[in-house]
Amino acid sequence: MRTYLDFEKPVADLQGKVQELKALGDQGDAVTVNDEIHRLESRAEQALGDIYAKLTPWQKTQVARHPDRPHFVDYAKRLIEDFTPLAGDRKFAEDAAIVAGVGRFRGRRVAVIGQEKGNDTESRIRHNFGMARPEGYRKAVRIMDLADRFGLAVLALVDTAGAYPGIGAEERGQAEAIARSTEACLKLGVPNVAVIIGEGGSGGAVAIATASKVLMLEHSIYTVASPEASASILWHDSSRAQDAATNMKITAQDLIRFGVVDAIIEEPVGGAHRHPDEAIIATGDAIEAALAALDNMPPDEVRRQRREKYLAIGRSL
Repeated sequence: MRTYLDFEKPVADLQGKVQELKALGDQGDAVTVNDEIHRLESRAEQALGDIYAKLTPWQKTQVARHPDRPHFVDYAKRLIEDFTPLAGDRKFAEDAAIVAGVGRFRGRRVAVIGQEKGNDTESRIRHNFGMARPEGYRKAVRIMDLADRFGLAVLALVDTAGAYPGIGAEERGQAEAIARSTEACLKLGVPNVAVIIGEGGSGGAVAIATASKVLMLEHSIYTVASPEASASILWHDSSRAQDAATNMKITAQDLIRFGVVDAIIEEPVGGAHRHPDEAIIATGDAIEAALAALDNMPPDEVRRQRREKYLAIGRSL
């Protein structure tokens, strides 16, 4: 069963009628039924295109969080050959919220880091809904150090509501771990490319997304805090999340204007959750282009360009 978002109700109604007609099978005039099915499918496709052509920031937030949207494991399975996961931070424990390892991306040796939210109750609990603890970020630093040592480009796939805010995480130095991971991104002498594939929430995202090139799927969001948290802070009312989403400029279209992201990856009509294979292939093409632009660049130049990129954000506004 497909999960429809609230604003997709016109499409859900039309596609529901299509399913009812298909269920009739051979009853009645098959030619007439087929004609009606084609007509309704065409209307549904048109309605879907119209809706997704003018999504509000809050609607994009809902799309970015859609349970059927492809996650890190889906991208790794399709894009990374011979993926070998590496576990643990060598200091405290393994954190399944961040999955990391090495493999090959279209013939190129790479290190891969990403948040995994899980796709059912059991996996979501195991991955802590993609909200990493300090050991997750320390594992990311370990993988980045390894990549720098062996000359591997670093790919980061970002999809998190934010770093885990629990007491244990704070006791083990959550803020310091995020800062160290961000620092590791900036110090890399190899190219790193980050892609916001769903939610890019707060420092939990920045910790692995401070890259030479930052790409963003068309209907993803990248924000200093979730709309709900921001509404609670600004108005002491989390129900005003829609207002917060609108005012915070969290969409790819806003962020490319500010220079926060470098490119937008177009999603299939109806979002990546409707056609995940198409979205993953388009993401792979965008990553390949971003890495190609950084090929044969000396480490000092990689660092210099990355530094200049972040120092320039907001200067032209």
